[in-house]
Amino acid sequence: MRAMHSGSYLTYIMASRSHTLYIGVTGNLHKRVFEHKRKEHDGFTARYNCDRLVWFESYQDVMKAIAREKQLKGWRRSKKIALIEKTNPVWVDLSREWYDMEPADWKRAADRMDV
Repeated sequence: MRAMHSGSYLTYIMASRSHTLYIGVTGNLHKRVFEHKRKEHDGFTARYNCDRLVWFESYQDVMKAIAREKQLKGWRRSKKIALIEKTNPVWVDLSREWYDMEPADWKRAADRMDV
């Protein structure tokens, strides 16, 4: 039996500086955004540098979060942009204060530790 609590699944949009968009679903937004920022998985977000969280919604039911992800992926780009800009008009990275270091600093810190 799986524990359910309010907002345990999230549909989210990551963006690059040039506004390339990635839409995903997760049960742990902090961890998943960290993985995107660190480029821990090869794929779209690493290739296109989608490392800014620009929008998210919470769901109690994972199937509703997945349905929303599929819905958004089917939308025209202009509609996705309008959704983001409704709550985040200047595309601020909503995760900017979640971590102690920026991704570029993590590699430098790790390199110094190997000295």
